[in-house]
Amino acid sequence: MMLTLKQLAKEFGGQIRGCDSVEITGAQSLAHAGESDITYLIDEIHVDKLTDCRAGAVLISIKSADRVKTGASLPTFLLVEDAQSAFIEIMLKLRPQRPRPAIGVSDQAYVGATASIGNNTNIHPGARICDDVSIGSGCDIFPGVYIGLGSAIGNDVILYPNVVIYHDVTLGNRVIIHASAVIGAEGFGYRFENQQFVKIPHLGTVDIHDDVEIGACTTIDRSMIGATIIGEGTKIDNLVMIAHNCEIGRHNAYASQTGFAGSTTTGDFVRCAGQVGVAGHIHLGDGSTLGAKTGVPKDVPAGETHFGIPARRDIEQIKILMSQTKLPEMRKTLKKLESRVDELTNQIKLHSKAA
Repeated sequence: MMLTLKQLAKEFGGQIRGCDSVEITGAQSLAHAGESDITYLIDEIHVDKLTDCRAGAVLISIKSADRVKTGASLPTFLLVEDAQSAFIEIMLKLRPQRPRPAIGVSDQAYVGATASIGNNTNIHPGARICDDVSIGSGCDIFPGVYIGLGSAIGNDVILYPNVVIYHDVTLGNRVIIHASAVIGAEGFGYRFENQQFVKIPHLGTVDIHDDVEIGACTTIDRSMIGATIIGEGTKIDNLVMIAHNCEIGRHNAYASQTGFAGSTTTGDFVRCAGQVGVAGHIHLGDGSTLGAKTGVPKDVPAGETHFGIPARRDIEQIKILMSQTKLPEMRKTLKKLESRVDELTNQIKLHSKAA
């Protein structure tokens, strides 16, 4: 497919800086774009990278336009309101997504006699749907998926290959779960009695609300009582662990290898970078943010950013880190002071003896 820059300028209400006859056949990142590709400037921090850019055209936001110079050695620019949003739309035009197949319920899938399957739902070969399961309309259940007894799946849900949904789990509408994720396994709960670990039964469930997306190989454990809850619109990366009885708020976002211990609760719009570890029975307030590899031993107030081990507020942690950079110099100073104190002590002793 080929698009002209004039067409794109008209469609997005953009302004062209440079050659308006550029023809676009592909979409690439700033570093890899060629003469027939369009790319975009993520933010003003990356303006300096434009000098090495070989793209046919670069989308930039209007607010960044003043920082971008034009010239023979620079690519053509298309100024738009939101560069990333425009790039995504153009990319989808140039790389149309594969159409959704309409296979219905495969005769090579196992579907329990009392299971209910909605209209326009695909059950691929090798999937296993147990009794008393209900699946809504427009869903895609890929090969190797297991859905346990009594689970309820909403409309327009996608379960990628080898997803495991244990019994009596609830998924809302438009939930996406990527390959090999496990939802509803028993929580890691034991009592130590008579010099051995005794299993605590987990008789609760998992309740995943609308528009949640869960990454590959992520695990979300069922509760001991009640429900482990994942709030509406929350996005969870690959290899994340959510333990039993956690209650996650709306529109949270967690990067890979984050782990929540049992009974953690969060507000809305909480964000965790990669490898965050959160102790059990604590609360992360609305809009709080945790930096990468943060170890969280206590509650985080709403709106605050914490990082480090143990987690501290960003302002405090930055002061500590800045102080640590001065430790070698402080060590030298301390040695000099110790030497001077020893010298003065010896002088005092000599004067005392002389007296």
